[in-house]
Amino acid sequence: MDIHGSVQLVHAGGLHARPAVALTKLAKTFRAKILIAASAEGPWIDAKSVVKVMGMKTPAHSTLFFHALGDDARAAIEAMTRLVEEDFSGAPE
Repeated sequence: MDIHGSVQLVHAGGLHARPAVALTKLAKTFRAKILIAASAEGPWIDAKSVVKVMGMKTPAHSTLFFHALGDDARAAIEAMTRLVEEDFSGAPE
């Protein structure tokens, strides 16, 4: 399965360390390959790499774009976008 999704980053501090860690922890719970970008055209990076996600330095109110490939891609995109929409309040421990 090849699924795309996008969501506005509402976290006041943007995609800094704490939300980046939450996002990558969630991504790692899925078998799908999950990519993230700050633009629909990319560059696309591995959403399971905290270093790469933090390196995006995405400010608040930006749109995050997701692309997932694999059997659980739809569930991965739904979970990733929900986490961002809920301001990372449902982050995995």
